[in-house]
Amino acid sequence: MNAPSISNLRFDIRGLAQAIAYCNASDAMRCQFSVAQWEILASYMQPFALGNGQMLINQGATDRTLYFIESGTLSVHFEDGISRVRMALVGPGSVVGEGAFFSHQPRNATVLASGDCKLWCLTPMRFVELANRHSPIALDLTLAMGAVMDRRLYIEPRRIAVT
Repeated sequence: MNAPSISNLRFDIRGLAQAIAYCNASDAMRCQFSVAQWEILASYMQPFALGNGQMLINQGATDRTLYFIESGTLSVHFEDGISRVRMALVGPGSVVGEGAFFSHQPRNATVLASGDCKLWCLTPMRFVELANRHSPIALDLTLAMGAVMDRRLYIEPRRIAVT
């Protein structure tokens, strides 16, 4: 196999910034940060990789971390009370976890990597630090995440992507 191991991946916030800038999905993040603002945001986030099939979020979990997708695709699976499963795919330039991040409610879906993924995470505690020290960036990020959630809730097949 010639593909690089996910453990050998290099992370640079510019990769996430490009993914967001060029994403055309209906639920893409829309934020216009400068390079300096991206660097500030990166200092509050943690980059990491997921391999194919690895779980990111488990339905019912109480974790509130927000995840930004730099590369790869995540599959979101929602199982209702009568064992029906609905699925959505979320790709580079978007975010997952905004539902629990804002609502303080348990996760409503399971999220798995559909191939190798590069992600950045932002915990609620680090977001509060960001808001205290760089409130304009935190506000713009909040508005962008709120818009993603709004678009997902408006488009019925995308509703399950609100985790």
